[in-house]
Amino acid sequence: MATDADTLGPPRLSIGFLGWLRKNLFSTWYNALLTLFSLWVIYTVGGNLLVWAFTSARWGVITQSLRLFMVGPFPPEAVWRVWVCLVMASLLFGISAGVWGGTVRTLGAGLAATFAVLVILPFEASVRIWHVANLVAIVGGFLLGYRRKWGRWVLVAWLVVFVLAVTLLQGFRGIAWLPEIGSNLWGGLLLTFMLSLVSIVASFPLGVLLALGRRSRLPAVSFFSTVYIELVRGVPLVTILYMAQIMLPLFLPAELRIANVMRVIVGMTLFTAAYLAENVRGGLQAIPSGQIEAAQALGLNNAYVTLFIVLPQALRMVIPANVGLFISLFKDTTLAAIVGILELLSIGRSVLAQPEWLGRQTEVYLFIAAIFFVFSYVMSYASYRLEAALGVGKR
Repeated sequence: MATDADTLGPPRLSIGFLGWLRKNLFSTWYNALLTLFSLWVIYTVGGNLLVWAFTSARWGVITQSLRLFMVGPFPPEAVWRVWVCLVMASLLFGISAGVWGGTVRTLGAGLAATFAVLVILPFEASVRIWHVANLVAIVGGFLLGYRRKWGRWVLVAWLVVFVLAVTLLQGFRGIAWLPEIGSNLWGGLLLTFMLSLVSIVASFPLGVLLALGRRSRLPAVSFFSTVYIELVRGVPLVTILYMAQIMLPLFLPAELRIANVMRVIVGMTLFTAAYLAENVRGGLQAIPSGQIEAAQALGLNNAYVTLFIVLPQALRMVIPANVGLFISLFKDTTLAAIVGILELLSIGRSVLAQPEWLGRQTEVYLFIAAIFFVFSYVMSYASYRLEAALGVGKR
């Protein structure tokens, strides 16, 4: 039977909500049972959690100790330094979102929305003013950097802002309006950020050099890199932190004293670099030898082949592994508590030691877990978007 082609509509590209449920959740009898069981678990656990959060939980342990969670024992009269650093970072993040777009713009929009919500929440007037300043800084930075070709200069600006932030937080000895504040008074989320950020940035070039050194044709360089990587990977991070905290002063002159925070940063950097080196080495070995031979046939020497042909592709391949390593490092900053560093988890324990907050472990640890989850998810999301933009696993 002939059918007029004009009477046929286009094929359906969607199956509707009920069709999606039937296809994904109720396709077979065991999928239907698993879906119903999952819904029951979510309803039971989620319902009890919501009832506890709105009826029994005492969130005053968080709201009344919020400054302690954020900056630890940092002097209250000097907290403005932390706010100034945050405003500078917000301004530069907004400029980066305008210049680079893509994932950075999405994260910038999320950060701006977070500041907008914080402005509405019932904080003190001074804190709310700082939140407004951060919101204005990130929006103004986006408008300032929108569609401007400042890519390299923005990277330089991030480095300059980091140095300025550390200098501002540290202060100077003998200056009345900016007195010195030792790193032993840094704590909370501020110290957690410093430990993870500096360790991640410092371990990346060291790990790449170790990976290249392990594949070097020079026996001495290859032997040293291999011994270092295998030795560090065979020792727990806790042991390295103890060595940096207790044994390092034994090998230094009596007049030379390194701050505890710096010792922890050095230990975490050396530890992470060894694992990152193995990730990068795996990416280097995945590059087809034909590309290397083709580059050499064009007249490129070994340095140019590694720098412009092999290394960019290898680093693109190992983005998921390296980001997973960085997320693990961010969470491993809690191990610094065993050497007397007042990071976020240590601050939570000190808050629980106060008599009025005894027995409030659930609220405190749930709050700390939420902070780690948010930042870990942001890093994972940025990694996923970067993989999609670079075509990891597709080309």
